[in-house]
Amino acid sequence: MKFEDIEIEDVDFEAMLEESFKNEESEGDLVEGRIVKINEDDNQAIVDVGTKKEAFLSLDQLRDESGNLLFKEGDDITVVVTGKRGDRLNISYELAKKQRALREFIAGYDETQEYIIEGEVIKKNKGGYIIECDGLDFFMPRTLSYLSQKIDPIGKKVKAVITKVDKDKNSVVVSRKELIERENGVKKITSYGAFVDVGGVDGLVHYSQISHKGPVNPSKYFSEGDEVNVVALEYDKKKKHLSLSIKDAHSDPWSDIDSIVSKGDTVAVIVGNIEPYGVFVDLGNDLEAFLHVSEISWDKNVKHPGDHLAVGEQINVEVIEIDKNEKRLRVSLKNLLPKPIDQFCQNNRVGDVLKGEVTSVTDFGAFVKLDEIEGLLHNQEISWDKSKNAKNSFKPGDEVEVKIIKIDKDAGKISLSMKALSDSPIKMFAKNHKVGDIVQGKVKDKKDFGVFIAIDDQVDALIRSEDLFPLKIEEIEKDQDISAVIVFMDEKNDRLRASVKKLQMQEEKDAVAKVNADQDDSMTLGDILKDQLKK
Repeated sequence: MKFEDIEIEDVDFEAMLEESFKNEESEGDLVEGRIVKINEDDNQAIVDVGTKKEAFLSLDQLRDESGNLLFKEGDDITVVVTGKRGDRLNISYELAKKQRALREFIAGYDETQEYIIEGEVIKKNKGGYIIECDGLDFFMPRTLSYLSQKIDPIGKKVKAVITKVDKDKNSVVVSRKELIERENGVKKITSYGAFVDVGGVDGLVHYSQISHKGPVNPSKYFSEGDEVNVVALEYDKKKKHLSLSIKDAHSDPWSDIDSIVSKGDTVAVIVGNIEPYGVFVDLGNDLEAFLHVSEISWDKNVKHPGDHLAVGEQINVEVIEIDKNEKRLRVSLKNLLPKPIDQFCQNNRVGDVLKGEVTSVTDFGAFVKLDEIEGLLHNQEISWDKSKNAKNSFKPGDEVEVKIIKIDKDAGKISLSMKALSDSPIKMFAKNHKVGDIVQGKVKDKKDFGVFIAIDDQVDALIRSEDLFPLKIEEIEKDQDISAVIVFMDEKNDRLRASVKKLQMQEEKDAVAKVNADQDDSMTLGDILKDQLKK
């Protein structure tokens, strides 16, 4: 760290803090208002804050990153009154957001913990400076800043430690001086680093200087009395402050990562931090990798990594990604485990009937767990009754009996069916009917391409538009009785087609045949010979 020349003068801290609050117009109370008018031309919104004076707010504060307005006329809004100009009040929505965020931070502040912030100096006043960090504004008194008065600090990045939290004033005080002037001669482990005795001089190893992995918890690496190799980074003679690094005393493993590990390698690791989204594992040699929750098991229903792994446990994993630029390693545990689809295929085949548990229900079907793998029961495979689907038939936890109708081993997918466990209504119908039979039904539905008639409770037949003649589709009404002849039956796919046109042709043919038969019965051989002689 490099520190500017500083000027220290004796100032009453409490008085200076009070003066800072007095001079900060932006530290007004939060007030509730309502947007009464939005004027795009003037880029302003008029807000009613319960006073006689109109309050004006720049629309720039009410837009998202894409420039879209977040509010409309009539919306309620929380603002801070920042001042007045003539008969109008100036208000700020951005400052209100900051104050709410600061209140939330203060509400969750733990006095037993040390908080070190890194932010930017955004404002200077008589009492000190306003430091912005992650959208929050902190007050740093000038005497605790160690900032030179000869150089404008606005825009400067600084680190500081929180020294005071005032819930009543909704303020947080930070000190850069406190962080720089840590007590010399104390050899201990803290949350922000470790103090190391180097030849009678105490130096600080910041937690970001311990490992090439990045910032780490010092207490997980060292105990008081441990001997370590360090490199001196900087020594401030005036403050007698020695900055040290442990990681710089060892080579960066990422500089020679290709000779250490390769994609596809199986490596032994130690489970470190466990998070809901995955696990950080230690490869040794100052390398850390990330095991995503989806790479822990082939089971897609892993609720939390902690249900499968424990801190300190040693496991074997496969390296699946090496990103040199980002210094990132990703590993997989499930790649080293047997694939459930392989085991399933050893014991089951297409046509087998199994019992399973419904794990989830979607718009397109239900997933059913069979042993250690899930299969898809699509909506169209649930029942021959087309009105049934997964959402109106199942809930997670239901036990169902299904038939395997397809296995895609490469994709790891299994297709299931319930309706395949019973004969289709058309197959049952075909036991007593055949193509050419005449059937009668009521119109159930009408489409552009034809009409469906219900022959019985389970069997529908389609009559295409071209097969309706001499009937006209536009004149057909629901529940109208129609007679037709069966022209096509598909037992496997439960489809039946009929034709009015073909029925009429069949009836005409039968009528002609009957007339011919009657004529033939009344003629004699002599009549036929006479007719031929005339010709």
